[in-house]
Formats: sequence, C-alpha cells, structure tokens
Amino acid sequence: MTALIPQSCDVDIHYPSSDGEPVAETFLHFYALAVTLEVLLQYLEGQQAAVLANQFLYYSKGMPKLRVAPDVMVIFGVEPGPRDNYKIWQEGQVPSVVFEMTSKGTQDQDKVFKKTLYEQLGVQEYWLFDPKGEWVENQLQGYRLERDIYQPITDGCSEPLELRLQAEGQLIGFYRQDTGDRLLIPNELAQSLKQEALARQQAEQRAEQERQRAEQARQRAEQAEAELAQLRAELKAKGIELTDES
Repeated sequence: MTALIPQSCDVDIHYPSSDGEPVAETFLHFYALAVTLEVLLQYLEGQQAAVLANQFLYYSKGMPKLRVAPDVMVIFGVEPGPRDNYKIWQEGQVPSVVFEMTSKGTQDQDKVFKKTLYEQLGVQEYWLFDPKGEWVENQLQGYRLERDIYQPITDGCSEPLELRLQAEGQLIGFYRQDTGDRLLIPNELAQSLKQEALARQQAEQRAEQERQRAEQARQRAEQAEAELAQLRAELKAKGIELTDES
C-alpha cells in the first residue's frame, strides 16, 4: 500500500535539509542512532543501498511541510552515499526499514503518527528502540507490513536486512542470519582491525626471521663447501686425494 502523494509543480520549491532541532533527545539516543548508522553502513557496504540518519524524508512532491526525519532509514535499490534530504518521487524508492530511537517523550508520536505514516508509505519494517527502557517492552519492538498493515515482529528478525536484532543494553545488537555472527560496533571494529594489523605485522616479522635464518643457513653451507674445497686443494697439492668416502 502506498500513500496518496499529491503531485504539483516542484519548480522553485525549497525543501530544507535541517530545522535546527537537536539530532536526538539525549546522548543515549544519539549514541544508539550513531552506532546503528555505522553498523548498517559497514554491513551494506558495496550493495545498492543507502543508509541515512536524521535526514528529512519528503513524501509529497510540492509540499515541503509534509516530511519526517527518521532516526535511521535503509533504502534498497538506490545509489549509496549521503544526501541533503531524501525525496521519494526523485529516488523512486520508499525506505525498506526505519529505526526510531524512542523515549517516553516521543512515545505517542512514534507509536501513532510515525507508525501510521510509515505504514501508509509502504515502509516494509518499522523498528522502535528504547535505549532507556522507558516504555517499550524489552526495549525493542519491530513491525512488518502484512497485507498493508503493520504486525508485530515476534522473532526479532529483519527480512530486508537478513539480520536478527536484539536489545543489548543501550544499543541494538545485530546478528547475521546466515552465520550467526554479531556485527561489530565502531569501537569493536577498530579494535578488531588493530588486532588484525598487529597479527599481520607479527606474521611478517616471523616470515622475515625465517627468511634470515634460511639465508644464514645457506651462507653457512656455502662457507662449509668453500672450506672443504680449499682443504681438498691443499691435500691434493701434497699428493693426497680426498674422496667422498674419506
């Protein structure tokens, strides 16, 4: 089901990219938003998909006041990369997944207005995450479109993302459905890359040490052969032939 989007002349109409409002209600909400954004950007790297955060989603051409700013949204089938804002009629795709970092103060808007709007727009999945655990049971609740109506997701799995989601303290934990591996958050990823670089450096050092030992062994063998050849020559000069059996 798609919303009825009024069509009108779009010439000289200004679509703002900011309203001057804070990105998130509290640091915890901002942190959850930022980590979710980075995790999904890393996960979807190389795919034909855009991951955007706290940017205006315009859904009615010619009507710039009709907009919403999802905390995080994933749109498949479009060019990856940042945008000043997202206009559905220009991109040709509705977001597949939307995340809202909800709180007691935004509860009514998130569970009524935004839920209804995303449902009408045809957003396949809508996830509410409550970092402070103020009103969402178990902090995380997802909804999936079924016959144009949102139904609660009971298994914690996102079909478009092919990930399993669960609340882990003040963040959402993301797990690959094919391997069960947990997607690393930015500081974990940085630490993992650091450890990989250290392991690679250590492996290169071991390889260099092995090369040096092999070179030293080759030099010793060449020296031994030279000394043996010199000894043969000295003995031969004295009339003594040194055979291999000697």
